[in-house]
Amino acid sequence: QVQLVESGGGLVQAGGSLRLSCAASGSIFSINVMGWYRQALGKQRELVATITNGGSTNYADSVKGRFTISRDDAKNTVYLQMNSLKPEDTAVYYCNARQWATFGNYWGQGTQVTVSS
Repeated sequence: QVQLVESGGGLVQAGGSLRLSCAASGSIFSINVMGWYRQALGKQRELVATITNGGSTNYADSVKGRFTISRDDAKNTVYLQMNSLKPEDTAVYYCNARQWATFGNYWGQGTQVTVSS
């Protein structure tokens, strides 16, 4: 089992920045990919960014060049640096961890990001 706790959401004006954190605990040694997803009101949850245990990253087209995902293995934490925020980035952001060997798929509780125009 893996437990994920997000932090860092809040209210920011358009053009501003926020950094989200996701602290992992439990059976973290077998995590292969961690990522951030978001769900806006009335919409489906969508991929924002992922990072593998080898450091490879992947981004949604809508956030490329503005968001950066990174990880600190010593702290068992994944970050999402969000710059040049837009009102359409408003959503609940969820941290995700996947374990390929066990088909484990874990989610955090989510953190609200609101970007005002």
